[in-house]
Amino acid sequence: MPRIGILPIGRQTFDVALAEEKLSAMLSALDRWGGEIVGPRTILMDGEAGRDAVAQLQQEEVEHLLVLQVTFTDAAMIAEAATRLDVPVSIWAVPELREGDRLRLNSFCGLNLASHALGLRDRKFSWLYADPTSVADEQITALFDGSVETAELQASVPQVAGSEAAKAVVARLQGQRIGRIGAHPDGFDTCDYDADKMRELSGVSVDELQLPDLFDRAKQADADDVADVHKLAAEALADLDQVDQAELDKSLRLKVALDGIRKSGNYQAFALRCWPETFTEYGGAICGPAAMLGENKIPCACEADVYGALTQLILQEVSNMPVFLTDLVDMDIDDDSGVVWHCGQAPLSMRDEQVTPSATIHTNRKMPLLYEFPLKPGRVTLMRMSQAFGEAKMVICSGEMLQRPMAFTGTSGVVRFDRPVADTLPDILNSGIEHHMALSYGDHRQTLREVAAVLQLPVLEI
Repeated sequence: MPRIGILPIGRQTFDVALAEEKLSAMLSALDRWGGEIVGPRTILMDGEAGRDAVAQLQQEEVEHLLVLQVTFTDAAMIAEAATRLDVPVSIWAVPELREGDRLRLNSFCGLNLASHALGLRDRKFSWLYADPTSVADEQITALFDGSVETAELQASVPQVAGSEAAKAVVARLQGQRIGRIGAHPDGFDTCDYDADKMRELSGVSVDELQLPDLFDRAKQADADDVADVHKLAAEALADLDQVDQAELDKSLRLKVALDGIRKSGNYQAFALRCWPETFTEYGGAICGPAAMLGENKIPCACEADVYGALTQLILQEVSNMPVFLTDLVDMDIDDDSGVVWHCGQAPLSMRDEQVTPSATIHTNRKMPLLYEFPLKPGRVTLMRMSQAFGEAKMVICSGEMLQRPMAFTGTSGVVRFDRPVADTLPDILNSGIEHHMALSYGDHRQTLREVAAVLQLPVLEI
């Protein structure tokens, strides 16, 4: 049995008490299992602590690295540790209950980011997504014997002709423009892009704009325009008067500012650096404004995800309806379902009409405006213009959105994929796909295959 070095990682913006509880249970499971375990037994909340821990693991001459993904984190520390420690890597992420409350850990999304980052670096890894209070010793053993090691899935060129409808979609993309406002966060390889390659692939170009300019425009927004946006929000959402009104005003001003930038720059989509600066420097959430723009078919990709914005543009052209750029935040083999979620920016037309949509605040940053509702039942298609493993491809997934209570606060939905979760879950990690996928209602797989054929782009269906 190898000498195993553990690296527990998390973030202060999530539920630290629950995270510590989960870590304690993970450590107890590892101690029960046996083996030689070394390394820190507290959550490493920042990069400096993580680097110090990796240096210690180097001195300990560990033979296997086990990352304990206790909450969401970006992939920077995992990528650095995997580079500095030339040993096999495993990641253990933990589920959380779908109770309609905040997403308290978001551990699976961290695992998703890590799979993409490690794939770009040609590093295979073993993984476990299981609650530590019920994990079996055999599951822990599998982390170290290679039986659950990732293996890159191969995309293939679609064996279909580019239909006239698909050719028309590609033609409409030519000359479209994305406004990228701010750079993507550190550790988000999922949001990296090459503007020249993207334009060559799709005909869509990107302009790089600055966050301070957006904030200045918002502060100077015309009062009548802000009042109009407030009226639209009040007509759509319950409880608008229950959120902080000064912060609400700042949030709605971002919608006015984005409208002005869109018109002056002739942009069809945005890729927005939504955090932390909109909260820490400006003082209002951009999620609600992004939902409003998305409903009007001006898709917005958070975390400055330019390829995410491109993905939205393509799926919107194919479906001719609003799209939602979402995270996959949970997979439940027993229930055979997954949860798609984002803070609160799904287009309003995606709401479950049996539930009144409401205004809410960002779960971590505690500022409005966010939308809150479960997604409506119906057939859905998910797609990503991916750069997984450093190769351009289109990734397609499909399923049925179930009529379920809200899984987590914000905008979320429970999906039953066309293939069992037991098969879909490993494919997600083996594909190295980015953590954002665009979702639209309806079955658009065939047209997407035909679009990929026109673009001469391989397709991976998961």
